[in-house]
Amino acid sequence: MNSPSVPGRCRRRTVTAGAAAAVLALLAVASPAVASAPAPAPPGVQRSLEALVSELGVPGALVTVREPGGRTVSGAAGVGDVATGAPVPLDGEVRAGSNTKTFVAVVVLQLVAEGRVRLNSNIEHYLPGLVRGKGIDGRHITVRQLLQQTSGLPNYSDYLGEDVRHFEPRELLDLALRHPAAFRPGTSWQYSNTNYLLAGLLVERVTGHTLAQELDTRIVQRLGLRHTYFPAPGETALRGPHPHGYYRDAGHLLDVTEFDPSWAWAAGQLVSTNADLDTFFTALLTPGRLLPAAQLAQMQAATATADATFGPGARYGLGLVSRPLSCGGRYWGHGGSFPGYETRGGATEDGRAASVAVTEQVTDSARRQHLDDLVDGALCEAAAAAR
Repeated sequence: MNSPSVPGRCRRRTVTAGAAAAVLALLAVASPAVASAPAPAPPGVQRSLEALVSELGVPGALVTVREPGGRTVSGAAGVGDVATGAPVPLDGEVRAGSNTKTFVAVVVLQLVAEGRVRLNSNIEHYLPGLVRGKGIDGRHITVRQLLQQTSGLPNYSDYLGEDVRHFEPRELLDLALRHPAAFRPGTSWQYSNTNYLLAGLLVERVTGHTLAQELDTRIVQRLGLRHTYFPAPGETALRGPHPHGYYRDAGHLLDVTEFDPSWAWAAGQLVSTNADLDTFFTALLTPGRLLPAAQLAQMQAATATADATFGPGARYGLGLVSRPLSCGGRYWGHGGSFPGYETRGGATEDGRAASVAVTEQVTDSARRQHLDDLVDGALCEAAAAAR
């Protein structure tokens, strides 16, 4: 997701590029102890993970792969704390960014299955008078268009700048509505966090509960996700073992692990782990686990081309991205980009899943492609291992 620049007040430590390189060099010698696990990642996956650190310069990287029979393997590379050289926790918590959108879309589709929400109803029906602006009218924007990013609503996070104070969702919506629509609803596709801001408000209005409560009850508890949660208001630290997250500024790595994530809310506030994300996406593709078959089919009706945002061949369904695999077939996931962390991953319908996280928000195409290639390679290796 688009995210604001990191202001000075978010900087816990400043580490020079030289010091970081020295720590990473030391870790390369000790890497077997850092990445050790009862079920290590396949060699090809581990090499790709280490290349993220040694060749592309991210401070830390971690991966978890689920094979079709349910066996899980994990790997890590780099450091979990640049200042101390502490190892990367094999399944450490990270800010999962826009993977949150898939969780929110699942809750909305559960409400559709319960007859409490209709995908083709306009958002005005659920949030009367709330969505108005230049070229913007909630009477002409459907719930489906919000979930599929075809509403034309401006992206509020494009206008945040360096302001990462605590935000209420309505403040973020007001910020978006000061700007004109990008296109008439349903006539094009454009990624906008504002769509999921409204989806979160819809969930709260229909259920009478907070979005955090609904995510926890309907998904987290149902699947037994041990390290997935929606941070409480004012909560700035991660609760469990985690690698530190960094922002790169003029050759320095700034520790941005702890700050208020409320600016992301329903579009990207979730905290999770690779293993929990693998569990979530695997369950999502199993009819009846999270969604009835009819709603899952609607979610997977990925008719919107999303190449510019998610890479060649990507298509966007209802909060779910479909991507082609080099070994044949497709996988379903989302991915997230958040100050300090970048995540990629997804699952296939035969039970494979892979999630990778790095401890720096990735803004260049080379490193993004490497992350996508790593997921592709992990899922293809899992298919080969199952033969």
